[in-house]
Amino acid sequence: MIELKSAEEIGRMAVAGQFVGELLAELSGVAAVGVNLMDIEHHARGRIKERGADSCYWDYSPSFGRGPFRNVLCLSVNDAVLHGLPHDYVLRDGDLLSIDMALAIDGWAADSALSFVVGTPDPADLELIEATEVALEAAIEAAQPGGRIGDISAAIGKVAHSYGYGVNHEFGGHGIGRTMHEAPHISNDGRARRGMRLDPGLTVAIEPWLCRTTDKIKYDKDGWTIRSADGSRTAHSEHTVAVTPTGPQVLTRRPA
Repeated sequence: MIELKSAEEIGRMAVAGQFVGELLAELSGVAAVGVNLMDIEHHARGRIKERGADSCYWDYSPSFGRGPFRNVLCLSVNDAVLHGLPHDYVLRDGDLLSIDMALAIDGWAADSALSFVVGTPDPADLELIEATEVALEAAIEAAQPGGRIGDISAAIGKVAHSYGYGVNHEFGGHGIGRTMHEAPHISNDGRARRGMRLDPGLTVAIEPWLCRTTDKIKYDKDGWTIRSADGSRTAHSEHTVAVTPTGPQVLTRRPA
């Protein structure tokens, strides 16, 4: 069932979204060469507790994971792209790190992710990250009232293919609101003008993710971490977006 949110409810989601954006920006500053992933995780735990927010990840037990997930962040390094399980790993020069976070404040959730290089970047990694960011912005622009879910998917796929990347269809965006994962599913590739109508009040997490040289994935033994099947590097960008009568509203924008 898809629940359309009122302007007041979207405003409450925006409160959570603002904190998600601010904390992701903060965490990107914490991450550096020589920093342990668990230090980033514990920093986030402390900030979430201070704010009185609730992690949407803690105790999460979906069908695809080996639950429950007992962390507040997904931290994915290099060839890991989704659901990276925080662990004892010290970041090295040139590592590509993706941070994904979802939390709720007063019962309303927001979800966002970003990727960046720690230390000295490889230009190919920067291009990969750029592709996910450009795809995300194109998808947000496509989330117009009266449009279709396929418009969002097609916008992502068009950008990905223009950069020469393949697109995996197993995981994509999703509805969000009272819980982290709601209907509908949003594929990262598709056909414009297809699928359900984008009515004002629809709130979704749009999340293009790409692997450099494959569209296939594999799972770690931890049951959570998803990697590119060929070991190539990966990137992931995500925002929570509300469809409003005047156009898309991004709820998780990060401070400049």
